[in-house]
Amino acid sequence: MKVWSALLISMLMMAPVMEANARNQPCSKSMGGVSHCKDGKFVCKNGKISKSKQVCKM
Repeated sequence: MKVWSALLISMLMMAPVMEANARNQPCSKSMGGVSHCKDGKFVCKNGKISKSKQVCKM
């Protein structure tokens, strides 16, 4: 019972961290992540320009 309780508590504590990481990425996993920066915009690894309002300085 203690093991399950510890597992449940650790999973609940990790949920906000995972959500915050997902929210702050300009290119999603399906887009392959960030490849490079062009004219202040993020270019994803699949070649598309991110619609993020963040300005990149890579």
